Amino acid sequence: MTVEELNETVAQYAEAYAVPGVSVGIWHQGREIYAAHGVTSVENPLPVDRDTIFTLGSISKSFTATALVILAEQGKVDFDAPVRRYLPGLELADEETAASITVAHLLNHTAGLDTWMLLDTGDGDDALKTYVDNLEELTVIGKPGERASYSQAGFNLLGRVIEAVTGTTYEKAVSRLLLEPLGLERSTFFAAEAMTHRFSLGHNVDDEGTTVSRPWKLHRAQNPGGGLASTASDLVRWARFHLGDGTAPSGERLVSAEALRAMRNPTVELRGSSTGDAFGICWFLREIDGAASFGHGGSAYGQFADLIVVPEHDFAIAVATNAAPGGTPCNLAVIRWALEHYLGLIDRDPEPVAYEAVRAAEVVGDFDVDMMTVTVTDEGGRLTLAARIKPELREASEDELPADCEPAHMGFLAEDGDDYIITEGPLEGQRGYFDRGEDGAITGIDLGGREFRRVVRAD
Repeated sequence: MTVEELNETVAQYAEAYAVPGVSVGIWHQGREIYAAHGVTSVENPLPVDRDTIFTLGSISKSFTATALVILAEQGKVDFDAPVRRYLPGLELADEETAASITVAHLLNHTAGLDTWMLLDTGDGDDALKTYVDNLEELTVIGKPGERASYSQAGFNLLGRVIEAVTGTTYEKAVSRLLLEPLGLERSTFFAAEAMTHRFSLGHNVDDEGTTVSRPWKLHRAQNPGGGLASTASDLVRWARFHLGDGTAPSGERLVSAEALRAMRNPTVELRGSSTGDAFGICWFLREIDGAASFGHGGSAYGQFADLIVVPEHDFAIAVATNAAPGGTPCNLAVIRWALEHYLGLIDRDPEPVAYEAVRAAEVVGDFDVDMMTVTVTDEGGRLTLAARIKPELREASEDELPADCEPAHMGFLAEDGDDYIITEGPLEGQRGYFDRGEDGAITGIDLGGREFRRVVRAD
């Protein structure tokens, strides 16, 4: 494929999904390829290019995990050790969980911790410590090792482990272990550093138009789970490192090739998830048209990023966009186009089966995590799913929180199974499943790798 064809395709998808700016980086068999379209901000528009900084959201987790792999090789961290070995004062809502969760549980989201804890502990060097000191406020949703349920808070806790074993802040530790030796010069956790380069702002698009999303990024305690900002060119370099043998461009060895590759080995299976078939060490692992891939996505305040790596084809693609709700579907469309046109790999969503009223009646209702409520509704002939931030949290927050996902069609993927797919809107293509208890009744829904528990309301 030519660079011109890639640029034309990126521009078409950006226009189709109403995204002001998009930046794409590809690594393919020794060649770096870049494309960009649009502007950094509708209020102060500058052209987006390969070196424009976007917030990465949860792709940050891959840096946290890789730093821990390096520290483990240095003998400073044992993945099988309880977290309390490094944080003796750790308190959680459940004492058994606090005493037994290991670093490995946190790395593959099997610690039994809820998704978020929206506690702003400021911008000081003690932000992460203060956050972890308040983790008893976080809901415990299951026993460690019982199942995978994606947890932002769990990775923030890992960031505090990094601080404890390195004796410095999380950000300085990751910079010394990874950002500096890999030459990721435009990757940063701090707005004050990002603003010295060209950077993108997030946007919200609705019937009233396109507006800038504020604030720019998550507060500091969320850095280990979602606070890194970076560029398409830096993400290509990051992917090349994970395709390599553990050495930096200078030849310095950061980690063994075996330990780096082990991050791609399955540690826990994911059922019915569009994000992956399994977790490795942090990475989502997924087979795409017969080819093994690993990667991660992320979002924060109107900015969306995705990184997919296909080792057997020596291929990686990074896409960053700056608008909701079109960012996620735009990223997916660009990635699928690239997979097909560069590698011949076809990635399509399965089709749902026909609606059935009896099955629909079983799953209608509300399902909660700490931050959001998912509502499944029967509209008479079709099911819909909506995901909304809890009103009391939105009202109490001083920050502008992400927009709600309004009702979109969904359907079951088999006549006799509980797996489903969403067929329209910003969550189009998201797959998950409904949980059942021992009595066969629906007890929860898995969405985006997170377990939402059924809300039982008093009559």
